Amino acid sequence: MSLRPQEGPQERFLSTPADIAIYGGAAGGGKTFGLLLETMRHTEISEFSSVIFRRNGTQITAPGGLWTESTKLYPLLGAEPRTSPHAQWTFPSGAQVQMRHLQYDTDVNAWQGSQIPLICFDELTHFTRAQFFYMLSRNRSTSGVKPYVRATCNPDADSWVADFIGWWIDQESGLPIPARDGVVRYFTVVNDSVVWGDSPTEVVERAGLKSVAGLAPEALVKSATFIAASVYDNKALLDANPEYLANLMALSRVERERLLGGNWKVRKAAGSYFRRGDVDIIPARPTDVLVWVRKWDLAATEPSEASPDPDWTAGVLMGKRRDGRFVVADVVRARVRAADVRKMIQNTAKLDGKRVRVVVPQDPGQAGKDQAENMVGQLAGQIASSARESGDKETRAEPFAAQWQVGNVDVVEGPWNGEYFAELEAFPTKQAGIHDDQVDASAGAFAELQSDKLARFMAMAQ
Repeated sequence: MSLRPQEGPQERFLSTPADIAIYGGAAGGGKTFGLLLETMRHTEISEFSSVIFRRNGTQITAPGGLWTESTKLYPLLGAEPRTSPHAQWTFPSGAQVQMRHLQYDTDVNAWQGSQIPLICFDELTHFTRAQFFYMLSRNRSTSGVKPYVRATCNPDADSWVADFIGWWIDQESGLPIPARDGVVRYFTVVNDSVVWGDSPTEVVERAGLKSVAGLAPEALVKSATFIAASVYDNKALLDANPEYLANLMALSRVERERLLGGNWKVRKAAGSYFRRGDVDIIPARPTDVLVWVRKWDLAATEPSEASPDPDWTAGVLMGKRRDGRFVVADVVRARVRAADVRKMIQNTAKLDGKRVRVVVPQDPGQAGKDQAENMVGQLAGQIASSARESGDKETRAEPFAAQWQVGNVDVVEGPWNGEYFAELEAFPTKQAGIHDDQVDASAGAFAELQSDKLARFMAMAQ
């Protein structure tokens, strides 16, 4: 069976002569498949070995991840798998490909003395600069294969990678410069600073390199390139899963520009998630709501001299309408003690009525589980449940923000509007006086309305 890269960026990635090649810069460009093909290039050489790194072990074995995809390719060359003590494939020649993680900076110490002809980083922006350059020192070989590095990534304006590939990126638009795509440049590192040039000679002159241990100064110079790719370059993916493009288009503004547009300059800043101009303010609650959810974000502190601006307890009432739109109908919030928080939740549930499902958060651990069960138990007569929250606040807000930005959310006019819009527009600003309790509650309510619990609740309500 013949295995070939797709024409375009993936083919250029697998043919570049650069010592270091970074590939991708957007979602869906066939990055992982490209890495796996690269690791198969020298597997007939018994001394050859390669390591593909992810930041944590879960990313290796996650559905659709490195391990899953490798099972579709490596057996074609007769490779045998092993998952303990780590993921590894051994080819008939004896060549090996390992899949490992570097979660902490200190994890690189386990690789002291290693010789790795091919080092691959899947999602390079997830790794620290220190991890990358330390592992670069392990990139050596006695197998006859010239040592080299291959990496994939998605844009991250705050990553060290954005600086490293800055020459290939338009610093105004944040987009890759087509004329520089795949162009090989040269660099060395002096006093922890990267010195670039268009040729090894230029780097030697700029860095003032001298001969070391009898080696010419050019031996201290590495070559590197960046090759941009996006979902539009991955015809195989679009043919098999045309809906993936729609998924990317449905992302919030910042994530859409990063993962679909390949923008290396866009950042998450105030107003990048929620702007009041993106939604309609309606005078009354609509009558075509199929299901209502009141989601709470809890706090239990009153303002005091020691803590003059504590977090708020916030409960957001959100509904899903018959036409698929969403409506934010009411927000209740207060800064009170734990006992008063419980009373507020109970009283609000009575006012909302039995058509509204009440959802309280469940913190990790047994204590959090016990607290959530106790609060649900105090809502007798209501349809109530608890929900665990995972991931960071920005990730949880993304799905709701995406619907907000395309105008699929209405907000009912009320005295709470001003504070609600102010908080959402400030998100994800992290500074004193800026809270995100209403954002968390809104994101949680939206998640509940999108979950399979919705269908069960609707069946119960009928």
